[in-house]
Amino acid sequence: MAQRQKGIQDHARKRNQPNVDNKAISQQLENLVKPCVYNQLAYYRSLGMRERILGLPLMLAAVLTLVWRQVPSARELNRMLARENLLWAKATCVSQQALSQRLLTFAASMFEKVLDDLLVPLNQKWQQRQKRKSPLGIAQAEKHFERIWIADASTLEALFGKLKSLENKPLGQLGGRICALVDLQTRYPVKTWFNERPYHHESNFQPQLLEFISPQIVVT
Repeated sequence: MAQRQKGIQDHARKRNQPNVDNKAISQQLENLVKPCVYNQLAYYRSLGMRERILGLPLMLAAVLTLVWRQVPSARELNRMLARENLLWAKATCVSQQALSQRLLTFAASMFEKVLDDLLVPLNQKWQQRQKRKSPLGIAQAEKHFERIWIADASTLEALFGKLKSLENKPLGQLGGRICALVDLQTRYPVKTWFNERPYHHESNFQPQLLEFISPQIVVT
């Protein structure tokens, strides 16, 4: 019997409509992320990116909405942007082509900078919360190490036909390889690395890991 071909997970359940907006979640996201976005305006300008309609605040709001509300396509995102406020970004009419091109060319380092800023208040909030008792194995490791981090790598899939400029690309095209370092206690990311080669074995991230970690830190 022929083995059934493994399907593309992103295409397993097609979505025609984005999730309904939840005001409480929207407000919490805005309170957490918006200050970090505006803190990076100087870095944004240092990249030579001039002020424009599809600038840093609007693009961060659009991409965050794309993810958390599971917007099925860039075309639908463009429609939403024209008729409603997306988090802190006011409703704005732009062409589909302009949005698609902007999604392809927007500097990935901007998202990384915002995430790094965001992790500071998130870790502070975690320290203030009442913590659950650690499992025995973790509690034992905590006696000998300052931090316990988890490292894992994953292959990214490309955006398929969700952008008009990619509609002629083959379905299932891979988008690269990513490695993330996560704090086992807080569950927050510590560091991420990206490689454009999708078949780059995860062991090739070892030099970056060894350079980043220090003694008294265990990586599982």
